[in-house]
Amino acid sequence: MPWKNQGGGPWGSGPKGPWGSGPQPVGPRPPDLEDLLRRSQDRLQQMMPGGYFSGIGITLIILLIVAFWLLSGFFRVQSEELGVVLRFGKHVRTVQPGLNYHLPYPIETVLLPKALRVNTTSIGMTLIEDPARRGRTIRDVPEESLMLTGDENIVDVDFTVLWRIKPDGVGDFLFNIQNPEGTVKAVAESAMREVIGRSQIQPILTGARNVTEQGVQELIQRTLDSYGAGILITQVQMQKVDPPAQVIDAFRDVQAARANQEQLQNEAQTYANQVIPQARGRAAKILQDAEGYKEQAVAEAKGQSARFLKVYDEYKKAPDVTRERIYLETMERVLGGADKLVYDGGPSGQGVVPYLPLPELAPKRTPATGAQSSGGNR
Repeated sequence: MPWKNQGGGPWGSGPKGPWGSGPQPVGPRPPDLEDLLRRSQDRLQQMMPGGYFSGIGITLIILLIVAFWLLSGFFRVQSEELGVVLRFGKHVRTVQPGLNYHLPYPIETVLLPKALRVNTTSIGMTLIEDPARRGRTIRDVPEESLMLTGDENIVDVDFTVLWRIKPDGVGDFLFNIQNPEGTVKAVAESAMREVIGRSQIQPILTGARNVTEQGVQELIQRTLDSYGAGILITQVQMQKVDPPAQVIDAFRDVQAARANQEQLQNEAQTYANQVIPQARGRAAKILQDAEGYKEQAVAEAKGQSARFLKVYDEYKKAPDVTRERIYLETMERVLGGADKLVYDGGPSGQGVVPYLPLPELAPKRTPATGAQSSGGNR
């Protein structure tokens, strides 16, 4: 008999080698798998009278298989997902996030697209790994970003498209398009080129970004709807809109000149807005003064005319008396405020007669009205 089958061989009893005792196990020994399987088979055999292949044993095995098969229909839908249940490959329903159930395979299967997540697609730029900075950097993609405007200028446009799956279009998204990311990118680039091709470069570079973004979003959505893609475009964001790098300095000079032109135009318009109302106000004042003078002159003329007519009516009644009265009133009005010398130049006159202007005989004016009052008989 060989030495290894005897009581330990030439180096004594136990698992020893020529250099002494072999490695000893530390801690509890692991369970023997063969021993566990043997015990399980014995217990299962005790539970199944007549052995495995008896009628009761086969029935229990079939029931266990059916139970596991039915339990395999439970599935969980995550918060960003929607469950699309297919029955023999046909879409039958859509389930919301949470624990759900479908008939086990191969009757029904489930697909779990990220239908509630907003996806971002970049056109004209891409993110690349930068080991030096330990992160990602943006690299320009000229073949996607360089576009031709309606006035035959080249513009560099980088933009992103935010999109997600329509809640009622999950089936269309899964079965109508094969590469959703590539489809959205191709349609977005085509739509942006079309909108830029209809626009002038100056509004694109200055204040027409919102209009451009809205037009591109509507065009992308119409195109994807015509494809039946089941995709909803939530927003289009233009990240960078610049002329090509070779001519950007010249474009900046042009923009600065246009800004100066607009500033001068605004200053001129401000001066015009200030001067024109003043001139209009002065013209209106002159017209109002002329209109007032006209009304005054007409009124005075009408008054004098009416007075003349009244005097003429009285004159026709008594010509001599009226003539003398007019003469006296006129002389009183002419000589009323002057120093006077009375001179009798007739043949019976005695020459120059001095006139003594006594205060009590001189005409007086009242302080309030300035009217003359008679100081005595002349």
